[in-house]
Amino acid sequence: MKPINILILDDKEENIISLHALLQDVEHINIISSTDPNEALKICWKDDISIALVDVQMPDINGFEFVSLLKSNPKTSHIMAIMVTAISKEDKYLLQGLESGAVDYLYKPLNPEITIAKVKSFVQQILIQQELIKKNKELEESRMELLKTKEEAIQARKSKEIFLANMSHEIRTPINGIMGIMHMFKSSELSNEQKDWLKRLDNASQSLLLIINDILDLSKIDSGMLKIEYEDFSLTKMIEDIERIFKIKANHKQLDFQIQVEESVPQYIRYDSLRLQQIISNFISNSLKFTEKGSIDLIITEVERRNNNHRLRFTVKDTGIGIKEGSVEKIFMAFEQADDGITKKFGGTGLGLAIVKRLANLLNGNIGAESVYGEGSSFYFEGWFESSSKEIEDKNKEVPTYNSFPKFNDMRVLVAEDNDLNSFMLAHMLRSWNCEVDIVKNGQLALEKVEHNNYDLILMDTHMPIMSGFEAIKEIKNHSAPEKHGIPIITISASVLEHEQAAAYRAGADGVIGKPFDPIELYQKIIAVTTKNKNMNLTP
Repeated sequence: MKPINILILDDKEENIISLHALLQDVEHINIISSTDPNEALKICWKDDISIALVDVQMPDINGFEFVSLLKSNPKTSHIMAIMVTAISKEDKYLLQGLESGAVDYLYKPLNPEITIAKVKSFVQQILIQQELIKKNKELEESRMELLKTKEEAIQARKSKEIFLANMSHEIRTPINGIMGIMHMFKSSELSNEQKDWLKRLDNASQSLLLIINDILDLSKIDSGMLKIEYEDFSLTKMIEDIERIFKIKANHKQLDFQIQVEESVPQYIRYDSLRLQQIISNFISNSLKFTEKGSIDLIITEVERRNNNHRLRFTVKDTGIGIKEGSVEKIFMAFEQADDGITKKFGGTGLGLAIVKRLANLLNGNIGAESVYGEGSSFYFEGWFESSSKEIEDKNKEVPTYNSFPKFNDMRVLVAEDNDLNSFMLAHMLRSWNCEVDIVKNGQLALEKVEHNNYDLILMDTHMPIMSGFEAIKEIKNHSAPEKHGIPIITISASVLEHEQAAAYRAGADGVIGKPFDPIELYQKIIAVTTKNKNMNLTP
């Protein structure tokens, strides 16, 4: 511990020697002395003095004046001054010392016990102050370190979001083109063999899209941005859809896939249908991946009922490879597999069950797993569901192919898209709807086309070289000619991040569609944005 410097100022050397001898056994102090007030002032400025024992009666500068000088200087104002006096103890002298800045008095002849006790008391105060200063400094350093860590975490999150947005855009753009071409094939005359090829290509595209969605969902959940949306829907219809999708996949692996639903399970419920289906589908997909022979069963049971609320359990059982003891919890961690050799043999990102766990927490539900290594596994999701008496319209009824939609009346459309496959696919769809189409590869060329031509609609990709879609939209919407800035604009973006879609509307877009899109969604969006300005006549 650093010693505390104490100054003894007295014009008589014998008084200094006497006081020094009295205080020499006090711990944690270093005594410095002087008989000259001017020299003492220099010592206070230079040697970090904490306590000054000052004689009142001195020539040239008395003790009161000396203490006043200490207190008037920022470098020495912190020094605790104790007046040492042999003059009268009258109140006026006491007040004069206190007014000059002294904290206490010692009276000559000095009482050893009182002198030592007072000095020790002030030394202890200073030690406590020093400890507080030290702790405050440590706390400030800790606070700055936490702020730095927080800032780094924010930057890391932003970097991750930017990376995910870029990755999503780069992958969704070609997927959009692929799926668009598949829609074109579906509108063509195909042999049964070609239809089978198309179905396999569709499954591959959906699988790739599912991986991207899983990664984005994981990011949204971790950042608290994933929204749970409750709606009335048919649980029976959802189960039928799940059976239709996974029955084909199970048959392909020669597995028996069965669904068992307890009679007490309500047909219509209010819940987040998308997230429930995501949980169940992840369980079944996981079982399909790790089951080579035998069966996979989806079992839905009612665990408890409270009036209109039902606690339902969705269990997926398989006869797959099972999980080693002690590794069950590991499978619900992001990018983890129960066994390090799993990824090499069976593939997968290790994200599906991690997302299930996070979704279950958001839905206030529970998940769990049981497994016997080499014999099979069982996964379940359990939560409270509100039953609904409302009959739900079938959203999945068969829709016509895009080339059978009613035609537009000589609509002229500008497509700004830097990806050749996407612009080809868009142009083909639009021309099938009786549209005249011009294609450009960036926002700058789009502005030039708008300057010299009249368009009924613009389809604008948001990310393009030279000039982005956002910049081009702002320029068009701020055009001096009313007929130009009034052109309806739909952005077609590969980004599914909400803030980027919101940015498109802020730039002036009239509609936003994410890639990959369904042709009917695009068709309906075109009708919605163009009918804002004029009534359109559709010809059959």
